[in-house]
Amino acid sequence: MPRGGYCLVPGPFICPSLWGPSTTMNSQLLTVLLLFLLGVSGPWGQGQDPHGPLEDLPEEPPVEKVPKEDGVLVLNGSTLSWALQEHSALLVEFYAPWCGHCQALAPEYSKAAILLEDESVPVTLAKVDGPAEPDLMEKFGVTEYPTIKFFQDGNHTHPEEYTGPREAEGIAEWLRRRVGSSAAHLEDEESLQALLDAQDVVVVGFFQDLQGEDVATFLALARDALDMTFGLTDQPQLFKKFGLTKDTVILFKKFDEGQADFPVDEETGLDLGNLSRFLVTHSMHLVTEFNQQTSRKIYAARILNHLLLFVNQTLAPHQELLASFREAAPPFRGQVLFVVVDVAANNDDVLQYFGLKAEEAPTMRLINIETTRKYAPVDGGPITSASVASFCHSVFSGEAKPYLLSQEIPPGWDQRPVKILVGKNFEQVAFDETKNVFVKFYAPWCSHCKEMAPAWEALAEKYRDHEDIVIAELDATANELEAFAVHSFPTLKFFPAGPGRKVTEYKSARDLETFSKFLDSGGELPVEEPTEKPETPFLEPPANSTLGPKEEL
Repeated sequence: MPRGGYCLVPGPFICPSLWGPSTTMNSQLLTVLLLFLLGVSGPWGQGQDPHGPLEDLPEEPPVEKVPKEDGVLVLNGSTLSWALQEHSALLVEFYAPWCGHCQALAPEYSKAAILLEDESVPVTLAKVDGPAEPDLMEKFGVTEYPTIKFFQDGNHTHPEEYTGPREAEGIAEWLRRRVGSSAAHLEDEESLQALLDAQDVVVVGFFQDLQGEDVATFLALARDALDMTFGLTDQPQLFKKFGLTKDTVILFKKFDEGQADFPVDEETGLDLGNLSRFLVTHSMHLVTEFNQQTSRKIYAARILNHLLLFVNQTLAPHQELLASFREAAPPFRGQVLFVVVDVAANNDDVLQYFGLKAEEAPTMRLINIETTRKYAPVDGGPITSASVASFCHSVFSGEAKPYLLSQEIPPGWDQRPVKILVGKNFEQVAFDETKNVFVKFYAPWCSHCKEMAPAWEALAEKYRDHEDIVIAELDATANELEAFAVHSFPTLKFFPAGPGRKVTEYKSARDLETFSKFLDSGGELPVEEPTEKPETPFLEPPANSTLGPKEEL
């Protein structure tokens, strides 16, 4: 089941689909995750007083009346203004007592508050009970829980949205880089070497002018790239040590090539987007083993093609294939992400997503995470560096054709009120011109799909005697369709009778009464309840990310 996430205020839930354990992605989410890993936070107000008027919040009581729980200030509508004036840096979590994601965050949030207090970092953590403070919810545009906003220097009109990790050290580091420096100032070889020795990946900006715009861009990027350590220098001896004659950003790493250089364009300056992509790409190993720790970087790498080698790492002949796989990787850096999946580890969800069984290893699959198209080698020959490269080229040239997953049509698939669809019978049933077909696309692990199951069964029972209405369901984790991709769960689609292969996506309330009104009106959506923000598919961010699934109220 996916972890991390939001609870919406209010609206139905969508679970993301997956290629890894509860993971999904599309190009839109890749951009969001890149911002999460390496991007710049959202804009502060432009053309307005950054602090905004304080008079629209009521006067506050003295500090002794503001309670504190486990290091976190407990604020409300009458104490927030005081807190904004009292604390120059204030992180505020808007939470709901019933929200499971908020409950999971609470101990980490408190640990971060205590950690920063012990370090005397000038920042304060606070929380607001959202349902108890509807005016504050409206004022700050809070539509989901938890929502976390960072207020600095009393600014309450344009706080920065928190998009960082959900574990204590990540929260603390996100804040350290906002109230302090996001990069160490390196004065000599000793300070540089100490930084390089302490971390596996270090990014150093070599700038001749530390007051220039390029440095500001570099520091802004460093504020959010929490997985990397940053330094900068203007010292001539350090330029000379690395043979530099112009401003350059160097990524140092204790693996693969050891160093990757990003020269700053003298005419256009330092481009944030290009540098972000460069750092994410080159901070990755040429070959990455898929596991819980590496999954975030794999999906944030903004490389659309993933080549997966499935092996059983307990078998020596399988281990010997890794060298050939790695040998093929360098020419494809930035174009193909090479990933090893150990079928002997807990990666059953990955196998299922690709329609594989553990005994089929060793084998390869390539997936484009934007289109979700999957490819398999056609020759079935041995895995060598040449065959790996040839497989990649066959996909890019169009020679290799994608495949679609489908379960076998189960016996008695049409005997129950809810008809069972798979890839092999979907077209025949859904696009039957004599039927109005309402289909639920679900994932077996999705709790929200399970929650709506009784209503779906009741709907099917209610209309079981209507010859022109079919209520059906399809496991979208085990079946893929040529007509469209299913990116989130549950997804509900209505296929009206008649020619033209028409499709309507249902996005209203998930209860028997509303379903019935929808069907009785011929597939016209009722007046919609407030619904969730569009859910980005294919990737579930790591457990500590704020970019996780959203929970139904």
